[in-house]
Amino acid sequence: MCTNIINELGNQRVNLISQDSFYRGLTPEEEANVKNYNFDHPDAFDVPAILDCIRHLKQGLPYDVPTYDFTTHQRTAEVIRVTPGDVIILEGILVLHMQEVLPLLNMKIFVDTDDDVRLARRIQRDTLHRGRDVQGVIQQYTNFVKPMFDQFISPSKKAADIIIPWGQQENMVAIDLIVQHIRSKLGQDDIRRIYPNLHVVDNNFQVKALHTIIRDRTVERSEFVFYADRLIRIVVESSLSFLPFTEKVVETPSGEQYVGVDFAKRLCGVSIIRSGESMETALRACCKGIRIGKILVLRNGNDNGNVLVYERLPTDVEKRFVLLMDPIIGTGTAAHSAIQLMLNKGVAEKNILVLSLIAVPEGIKKIFESFPAVKIVTSEIDREVDQQDLGVRPGVGGFGDRYFAE
Repeated sequence: MCTNIINELGNQRVNLISQDSFYRGLTPEEEANVKNYNFDHPDAFDVPAILDCIRHLKQGLPYDVPTYDFTTHQRTAEVIRVTPGDVIILEGILVLHMQEVLPLLNMKIFVDTDDDVRLARRIQRDTLHRGRDVQGVIQQYTNFVKPMFDQFISPSKKAADIIIPWGQQENMVAIDLIVQHIRSKLGQDDIRRIYPNLHVVDNNFQVKALHTIIRDRTVERSEFVFYADRLIRIVVESSLSFLPFTEKVVETPSGEQYVGVDFAKRLCGVSIIRSGESMETALRACCKGIRIGKILVLRNGNDNGNVLVYERLPTDVEKRFVLLMDPIIGTGTAAHSAIQLMLNKGVAEKNILVLSLIAVPEGIKKIFESFPAVKIVTSEIDREVDQQDLGVRPGVGGFGDRYFAE
């Protein structure tokens, strides 16, 4: 379940802390009688260390989480450095029993699983990963696990905010509700928390440097075009990772087989004239022989409604994955009109990727509120749209004019 929640949160930075990392190392006396040691009793855990870990992370401080060797029953010399994240998930069967931990938790979830499912999972885990045999696992379950469940774990349901029934099938409805609640609690300072189909390329120093150059009002046009092309190439290549791939086996020059993947077939690019045409060269360089269509959307008055004046699309566009190219998503109305046109042509909403260099929340919201299954790939999110001239702030100026000006 924890893995599902992490996957659903997408780009959100999530730390998963396992209670099992905080087992106490056994004393020599306990080690000598390890077969009768109760690993499922609350006393088997180092509760002060768990508290210290959670407090550090909540204060924005890193923490070295211990690692526990389940064959030697001791902590190893290795630690795992965990840096603070936006979400901390503490998982473990006895977490809700630990009264000292409960005040530190914002949401408390009890996953209720059938006895036979719990036993099957424990057998699989302990035999594969903890070096135990089936007979020993069953004996431990009978002597310790089940009694401890009845004494400590089952009563801890009372401390839970949510109790989730969990059988052989994953409870995806419950997972979705939890994810949505987490997103709402995190607030809206990062728009990616609201729109999981918004993808921002890794904002490393290279990307930042390219943005610095093209945003400089004094930069020469030749430099603007050169570095804008580099940034466009990064966005195009990043967008291709969101297209479906199929497995493909090839034979290498040494006669060996290599199991890889094949690019998605039946792609096409669509550029919004004029600035979108700046992205065509990079797309052709990354996708050999790709067909490219064009759409011209003119602003009508105060931009409350755009007017589509020209379109030239592949005749079979409805069968293709479409990469819609619009370097600057400001109000979002041009991209919105283009997406609506492609939907009218029969293109599936989930098969449309919008490629941009800069996007602002206003335009992002406009697109996703109408077309939530569309994906947007951009290299940076700017602050706002100026309501006077409809320019993006801090922005890059008129991208098409700067790119194509003679």
